[in-house]
Amino acid sequence: MRRLSADDPLARALRRYLDPALARGDVLLAVSGGPDSTALMHVAAAFSPRVGLSVATVDHGLRPESREEAEGVAAAASRLGLPHHLLEWRGPKPASRVQAEARDARYCLLAQCAQEIGAVVVLTGHTQDDQAETVLMRLIAGSGPGGLAGMRGERPLRPGIDLARPFLATPKAALVAYCEAHGLLALQDPSNADDRFARVRLRGLMPLLAHEGLSVERLCRVALRAARDDAALTEVARSALAAARRSSEAGLILDGSSLRGLPEAILLRVVDAAIMEAGGTGPLRLERLERLVLDDLLPALRARTPLRRTLRGILIEVTPVGRLSFRLAPPRRAG
Repeated sequence: MRRLSADDPLARALRRYLDPALARGDVLLAVSGGPDSTALMHVAAAFSPRVGLSVATVDHGLRPESREEAEGVAAAASRLGLPHHLLEWRGPKPASRVQAEARDARYCLLAQCAQEIGAVVVLTGHTQDDQAETVLMRLIAGSGPGGLAGMRGERPLRPGIDLARPFLATPKAALVAYCEAHGLLALQDPSNADDRFARVRLRGLMPLLAHEGLSVERLCRVALRAARDDAALTEVARSALAAARRSSEAGLILDGSSLRGLPEAILLRVVDAAIMEAGGTGPLRLERLERLVLDDLLPALRARTPLRRTLRGILIEVTPVGRLSFRLAPPRRAG
């Protein structure tokens, strides 16, 4: 197999993540067999020395042919000289939110595999088109800047393991063209054409939206700008949290006087960070956080009115002296 030139656009995109990752440890490629991840695997094998590279495929067990497809990826990886790990999503499958649950299971299995083999980074084949669809879905959901930032190029997957998406600024068409140019057989997941799923329905609208000016490129530009603003707001919130912190053995205590005058966007992030630090669980629901902070906590802090609320397993209390405390909520009583 020929090695790619360092000037190849896909090689350049991959090198930005692959070189630093391989300098730290092994890398796991997440390959489903579709054109995006197939191109990822092929480019990685052609461009790198292959040492420290492994491939993993998740068999979700949602279709009868999924096992055979995963074994096909294993055979393709073997031909490239790459070790392959077939990961199975076992147990009963959900009746609703199938794609979301499958995604969560996939990342969990990939993280577990990476930890077992000593990989420090998991690479996926997400593209510019995937990013645009994600931003559009979150726009419809009413997300704030954090959500509109879409998928991040790199983020922690679990302690010591990062998830990276080297082709997030690359059009899907470029990866499809790469597969065709190199005679690579790529799978077509039928769920990608199943309009029961919102992402598929929105994908069908993309040409019409592009005609009106809302192109893939512009949606991705929204993501970049939202990510930039979100990073700045998060940094200010981190400083505000540190300034408001008061020492205590009874959970996290914040000084309400330093919080009352904060801009709402900053205060929301301070409270969210405090909930996470106190051990909060479950996904962030922006509407619930806004109701808690803007409708309940902020008026209580300004009036120094005692208040107790619970969110994501954390008991949040405005004390009579105007402080804000966060601690694990006691378990609910049975019955």
